[in-house]
Amino acid sequence: MTVVGPFGLSVRDQALEADVQTGLAAVEAGLLDATKSEVPFITEAAQHLIRAGGKRFRPLIVMLAAQFGDPYAPGVVPSAVVVELTHLATLYHDDVMDEADVRRGVDSANTRWGNSVAVLTGDFLFARASHILADLGPEAVRIQAEAFERLVTGQILETAGPRDGRDPVDHYLDVLSGKTGSLVAVSGRFGAMMSGADETVVDILTQYGERLGTAFQLADDVLDIASDSHESGKTPGTDLREGIPTLPVLHLRAQAAQYGRPDDLELVALLDGDLSDDARHAEALRRLRVHPALEQARRDTVRYAEEARATLAPLPSGYAKSALEELCDAVVHRAG
Repeated sequence: MTVVGPFGLSVRDQALEADVQTGLAAVEAGLLDATKSEVPFITEAAQHLIRAGGKRFRPLIVMLAAQFGDPYAPGVVPSAVVVELTHLATLYHDDVMDEADVRRGVDSANTRWGNSVAVLTGDFLFARASHILADLGPEAVRIQAEAFERLVTGQILETAGPRDGRDPVDHYLDVLSGKTGSLVAVSGRFGAMMSGADETVVDILTQYGERLGTAFQLADDVLDIASDSHESGKTPGTDLREGIPTLPVLHLRAQAAQYGRPDDLELVALLDGDLSDDARHAEALRRLRVHPALEQARRDTVRYAEEARATLAPLPSGYAKSALEELCDAVVHRAG
């Protein structure tokens, strides 16, 4: 048994391991090639997060999905580069919006070069992804455009908040489906589609990616509160400090509103206060880490991961299916 990809995913077949490792290495080379510019400063900024590492979660799903067709088909690796470039571009923009200081254990681009350079670098990555995408055909362009629209819509809905009368938790889960689930769904779809897999298989792996992507983001919500910077690669409580309503906080607010427990109301008041103060921020993190709302968010993560696993049931048994199932376990494990 060997491990490849994020979270030490186990692969129990040498041929599959070789395919995945070779594919991911080609994606890495493709990312570096796609981010080269005649302007050295642009190259440096565009490769900043690539060279910092990362889980390459989306390319891994592309590679595993491609196992249900021809994993050596010419569009597989470029499509994986496209989804990872798109993801990286959103990170540059997210860090500006969140005023984040750290990403993947290094200074965020906005901290190092300022907001304008970070935003423009994200735009540069989108442009390079589009250039590669154009060679994959009009159907691939349409799929990516629809996913990108959903991604941006999710981000806008997060910023706007739920409309009057809408359950904030339901609203937030819709946000995550767009912000994160859409691009992970495309990863499963591209891998299967580019490999020439049957349309039924393409649909299954698209649905799988949607649910797994949501579970992945929910795990990140838990990590934002429960982890230290060594585990997550970014400053703990970043979302908390910026007032971003992640799932544990939404569950806390719902419980405070429903039951009116004094400790819950006090913690909500703390979260509504000035968390730029380090002492208040640390106190909020400490109390959230032992609150039942965090465990409730973990259960939601498990639920979405199990839904992702269930979508795989019609696929033929084999090492690729087992690896996709194990990814569900790995995402849950991240959330503790």
